[in-house]
Amino acid sequence: MVDQSMRGFMAGLETAGDLRRIARPVDTRFEIASVLSLRERGPAQFFDHVSGSAMPVVGNLWNSRQRFAQGLGIAQEALDDACQHALQHPIPPVIVANAPVQAVIHQAPFELSALLPVPHWFEKEAGAYITAGVIVARDPETGRRNVSIARLRLEGGGGIMAGIAKNHHLAMLAEKARLRGHPLEIAVAIGNHIAVLLGSQMYVGLGDDEFDIVGGLLGEGVELVKCRTVDLEVPAHAEIVLEGVLFPEDLIEEGAVSEFPGFYVYYGPGIGGEIRCVTHRRDAIYQAILPGYAAEHCLLGAVAIGATLTRDLKRSIPAVRRVLVTEGGMGRLHAVISMHRPRLGEGKRAVILAMGLVNLLKHVVVVEDDIDIEDPRQVEWSLAARFRGHEDLVVLPGVKADRCDPLHEALTVTKIGMVATTRPGDGEAGGRAEFARPPADVYERVRRALDDY
Repeated sequence: MVDQSMRGFMAGLETAGDLRRIARPVDTRFEIASVLSLRERGPAQFFDHVSGSAMPVVGNLWNSRQRFAQGLGIAQEALDDACQHALQHPIPPVIVANAPVQAVIHQAPFELSALLPVPHWFEKEAGAYITAGVIVARDPETGRRNVSIARLRLEGGGGIMAGIAKNHHLAMLAEKARLRGHPLEIAVAIGNHIAVLLGSQMYVGLGDDEFDIVGGLLGEGVELVKCRTVDLEVPAHAEIVLEGVLFPEDLIEEGAVSEFPGFYVYYGPGIGGEIRCVTHRRDAIYQAILPGYAAEHCLLGAVAIGATLTRDLKRSIPAVRRVLVTEGGMGRLHAVISMHRPRLGEGKRAVILAMGLVNLLKHVVVVEDDIDIEDPRQVEWSLAARFRGHEDLVVLPGVKADRCDPLHEALTVTKIGMVATTRPGDGEAGGRAEFARPPADVYERVRRALDDY
């Protein structure tokens, strides 16, 4: 059996000295945000005493790819393969009768800000935001489950505002509910195993159950429990669950909000809603993910997008080995594609197909699989050694952009691809020379005995 909770991973971090306990009282108004920002890398931060709340807060849990792998119990170099395996071999969830997350139950009316230590993140935002809530909903037409993450702002009492892009599946389900004249039931799980967070971010089709992918990541079905007041199931080992509804016709102006590029954006109205029941563990821990251009926020998208894009590109171009969506590119806008001996033109095809599959992508570099795409130095070397600007540059002006792109004009942007791969004739007379190395026998002998030197 796998420990499907967040706290098992936290215990391992603390044993390894990789979780920092903060004993002094902290305020949810910008103080937690400041600490998480100043300590974006390194140990997770555990706030034992949050002013006005009995619950502690944990943040910066998943701020590196190494942590993702550690949470799944694998080596970092196996992370991509684990994601591919989960996508190809999903495991359905298991329904359980009792769950730690339902040990304590609060029925409305209540004040959410009194029950939960939800941080205020940035100065110009109008309220406190739940940022690590995995939202479960059901398609009003098909009954199929959808699992995702969206920001939820507290509006007073049990009121919430959900900031959801119109192309997201949750927004589509809300629109289906609106057309049928009823609210959309939702459940929000906070404080989850990394498999739940990562699975919720996979780019899959509407109707595909992300909890099946979670099971693939865990190696066993994720345990779900039926909610108390809505017809939905949630992770049994989460810390907190909010049960309620979205009102698709109730639009609330959001104003300034942070986004992964690091800037404030103004998206217009979000969807109003109401939380009517809160359940949680007896000693619940509130998980917060620092939004904006922060490692944990960017990586959750980057790892999941890279995994699904790898799968989709391989279906059309077998030479593709792996796609890395980079953290520096905000976890959304830049990608490096690794290919094995691509044929002429295949690199450009991969660039164009990747941009078509993931609208967010703006800059894509293609390299061969002798390059470690997690090493920016090697990627840059490949551009210096293998990229012919007059032949290998792809410039696509006026392409439809995502609303999150910081440079879009009227929702269009110029997209660029760079193909830095070898081609037939490279390394022969008049081409690029063979890579310089010591004699293979000497090099291998020294490698085996390197610790002796």
